[in-house]
Amino acid sequence: MHTATQKSAHTVILFYKYVGIRRPETVQKQQYALCRRFHLRGRIIVATEGINGTLEGTAHAIQRYIMHTKEDARFASIVFKRSSGTGDAFPKLSIKVRDEIVTLGVPVKNRKPGTYVQPAKLRSWIHKKEDMTILDVRNGYETAVGRFEHSLTPRINNFRDVPNVAHNLESFKNKKLVMVCTGGIRCEKASRYFKQQGYKQIYQLEGGIATYMKKYGGEDFVGSLYVFDNRILIRGEKGKHTVVGRCAACGEFSERYTNCAYDPCHAHFICCETCEKEQEGYCSKGCKGRADEILKFSEKARMVGV
Repeated sequence: MHTATQKSAHTVILFYKYVGIRRPETVQKQQYALCRRFHLRGRIIVATEGINGTLEGTAHAIQRYIMHTKEDARFASIVFKRSSGTGDAFPKLSIKVRDEIVTLGVPVKNRKPGTYVQPAKLRSWIHKKEDMTILDVRNGYETAVGRFEHSLTPRINNFRDVPNVAHNLESFKNKKLVMVCTGGIRCEKASRYFKQQGYKQIYQLEGGIATYMKKYGGEDFVGSLYVFDNRILIRGEKGKHTVVGRCAACGEFSERYTNCAYDPCHAHFICCETCEKEQEGYCSKGCKGRADEILKFSEKARMVGV
């Protein structure tokens, strides 16, 4: 597992933009040519509602990519969030056209997102004990390893669960909610959905947790930031680092992620090295039992020549 805390010749950028794109296939081809030109790897999703991407390359190549991308008027105002890379954060380049740049799965007619809150303002609110609640709209396995202290971390297995979260938090409809996520893209869509459902005071952390951590390190946000590439985790470059993740098996503090060895499950969870060995890579006794049954059936079939 990589934790990108050291300076690197490689840079990872995280970016998105909600903007109308009439021909996403054309943008897909343009972006593919641009990324190949500068030897970048990563993932980009293009849809009629905008663009969403994470890329890695040398610092110079990334800067040239940003310059050329901003020549397109639709993308001129994109804020690119940078962090140190490893050179192998992504195995390949993938650029796809999808229906949504982040999948909520339900129509969002409200085009206006929540009010942006700068990291400095949110930090001030936290320290002054402002009457507000931080709502984390990331997945559960992300919040397990890092989160704002005293934030709401509802059980979210997938971003499609956000409508259920909105339904279950109706007691907050007239209260100040500040949404947070990795880079801002999920907050932007979630905040629009919450406003569509009648929530009155919806705010969102501008630039996401990635921007907050770059400025304030491990202050207020405890643990590590989960990222969707081979680095897995990012730690704040300033302040004290606190491990808040816990092994799903023994409960000891850990930030070590693994996937369940039973492929139909393949759950992504925190597990210390000792427990992974003891459980043979399975997330539970149930998964190990099912895997053993399949193995026994396969052995029996082989012996009778099936």
